[in-house]
Amino acid sequence: MTQMIISGILSAALAFAAYQFRMLTLSGAIASFFVGYIVGIFGTIEWLILLVAFTFAGLIATKMDMNDKAECGLQEGNFGERSHKNVLGVGIPACIFAILYGTSDTILTPLLGALPIQYNFALTVAFITTLTVAAADTVASEIGIRDKRVWLITTFERVKRGTNGGVSVLGTASSAAAAVFTGVVGWLLIFKGLDILVVVPIVFGIMGNLLDSVLGATLERKGKITKYANNCLSALSGAVLGFAVILLL
Repeated sequence: MTQMIISGILSAALAFAAYQFRMLTLSGAIASFFVGYIVGIFGTIEWLILLVAFTFAGLIATKMDMNDKAECGLQEGNFGERSHKNVLGVGIPACIFAILYGTSDTILTPLLGALPIQYNFALTVAFITTLTVAAADTVASEIGIRDKRVWLITTFERVKRGTNGGVSVLGTASSAAAAVFTGVVGWLLIFKGLDILVVVPIVFGIMGNLLDSVLGATLERKGKITKYANNCLSALSGAVLGFAVILLL
């Protein structure tokens, strides 16, 4: 009950503050509340705190250089605010692993039998990985936009800033730094110390971000998927790989 109350308060505070500061639209704030609440009650409070910290860091990055982004027509919404589509694109993978974590004893074990001893640990790593992918992608988009030298990841031809699948030196370097930072902070917050396995969410966070660019240069450019679906698939792919690696160790 205490966890449910704390999760509700933290999720509501995040959603309200983000809406008040024009970081999220009303639909984005509502989606943010439900994503946070699901992560908080099925995962742990530490999971929720990490999600809140990542969300605010991402929204602040979105607000940076807003005038330059607006001049190029590359900003989110009118003021950099993000809608429910942005929130769910990042939040759905996090919710999936939180629900699997929270139902492992009550539903999955009776249904499937004994789970691997490292199952919950692997789910936690997967959760962290969803955020390292999202952090890397957000920073690559919002900070990397400063770099005018952009190449298409699939062909390496020069393209304009904001082109789906476009990568730059600044964007790639800053996204890798964001993945390292998020992975280390997430690991410290949840596990209370560092371990060599922290490289798992970091590596797959970087790989997930690169997959986002590849999907952007192919399926997204052709209109087969939206950028929100791309964000979701990339984060989910990186997290599943991280989960699998931990299980196989």
